[in-house]
Amino acid sequence: MTRRTFESHPNAYLRIAGVIYLLVIVFGGFSEGFVMNALIVSGDPAATARNITGSPVLWNLSLAGNLVIPLIAVPQMLIEYLLLRPVNRNLALLFLLLNAISLAVECVSKLFLLMVVPILGRSDGAFDPQQIQALASVALIGHNLAFHITLIFFGAACLVSGYLISRSGYLPRLLGLLVQAAGASYLIATFSRLFAPAFADQLTSAILLPALIGESAFCLWLLLKGVNLTAWRGRITSQAQPA
Repeated sequence: MTRRTFESHPNAYLRIAGVIYLLVIVFGGFSEGFVMNALIVSGDPAATARNITGSPVLWNLSLAGNLVIPLIAVPQMLIEYLLLRPVNRNLALLFLLLNAISLAVECVSKLFLLMVVPILGRSDGAFDPQQIQALASVALIGHNLAFHITLIFFGAACLVSGYLISRSGYLPRLLGLLVQAAGASYLIATFSRLFAPAFADQLTSAILLPALIGESAFCLWLLLKGVNLTAWRGRITSQAQPA
């Protein structure tokens, strides 16, 4: 895919980005939402260890989903960069860099998850069962911390992309505002969890509702609508003309 090809047929590529985005949402909901909530018991390393070792297929499916997400997100981010580039090249590049950092940290967070089963499977006698369970719990804590850092960079990327969407003229302004609300939601929830856990405990899950709405709306718009081709071509033409 070249930039010129994308500019000529943007909606065909945006459908691809929409499909990838939908897969990211589904895999993420399954892996980070359903499986983690089903198997990890907060404050009880022994119960968590039993759940994970007792459900190897479910845990491995979750790991596979977690690893697929950053892999397929790379082409999605490239398409989104090309979508936003005509509005402001530098801000679109900032969006791309923030997402690249987010994906890199997310890969590190999955490394901690990959450590859990090997730790729980140790049988060399160097550690007793309680210590092994505690080590696995530390790996899960490492994953949680790294994943929160991931969301900081992703939330910042959403603020940038939402601004560009609202200024584009070929995508709805409301859609951009929803994406910005998603970014703000991620930042509030994540910074609260990292630096004010007592306050975070008082926040309800509704704090992430704007994130769900914003991401879902953007995903569906890419998948079903795409850009206003008249406005898109006008923007591309004006960008190509000499100052």
